[in-house]
Amino acid sequence: MEGADATARAAAAAAAVDLVEPGMTIGLGSGRAVWEVARLLGDRSGVRAAVASQRTAELARGLGIEVVELDGSLELDLALDGADEVDPELRLIKGGGGALLREKIVISAARRFVVVAETPKRVERLGQHFRLPVEVVRFAWRDTRRRLERVLPDTQLRMADGEPYVTDEGHHILDCVLPAEADPDALDHRLKDITGVVEHGLFIGMAERALLGRPDGVVDSLDAPITGRPPR
Repeated sequence: MEGADATARAAAAAAAVDLVEPGMTIGLGSGRAVWEVARLLGDRSGVRAAVASQRTAELARGLGIEVVELDGSLELDLALDGADEVDPELRLIKGGGGALLREKIVISAARRFVVVAETPKRVERLGQHFRLPVEVVRFAWRDTRRRLERVLPDTQLRMADGEPYVTDEGHHILDCVLPAEADPDALDHRLKDITGVVEHGLFIGMAERALLGRPDGVVDSLDAPITGRPPR
């Protein structure tokens, strides 16, 4: 199974690298598909990238990719990142790896965002297979969870090695069941209004395309529907 997944990731990553033109400054998220993109980009000279996690930064530097800071002076040409789920409108659940806040910042700094993933990440509705990560400050996180559970009643604190998971920015993550009847567009705004919530894993209206690799090496390219929604 892992061999098939690796083939699918490699195919999607190769298709994504074809979008990177000489002189671009790009954004790289986190996760195995993005790390495959980085490995392929490492064969090119002059590649610059803003990155969304410490692990991606270490890998990129080791491959000879210049890592740049989002200091307000530049706009990224293209952001490439994975997804845990992709629905028919190219709305996403992200954050399985814990880097959702930084990923959303990097994507928001780019003119274009393309998803790089495998076909099993495609779902009919968000929440079909994955819980929705919600990043919260550590201070009084239980009280934040109490308020969050008025909106999403089934939440659990993410753990790692028997301890509460801590993000690169020093926060906790509450993984929440997304009910089948949930409206992702409405939740996108409602969750951010909860005091103590830093960010959530719904990426709405951000992706222009998804490159989804198949186990046979074929890549499905899905474009976002035209909704009239302003870019994020």
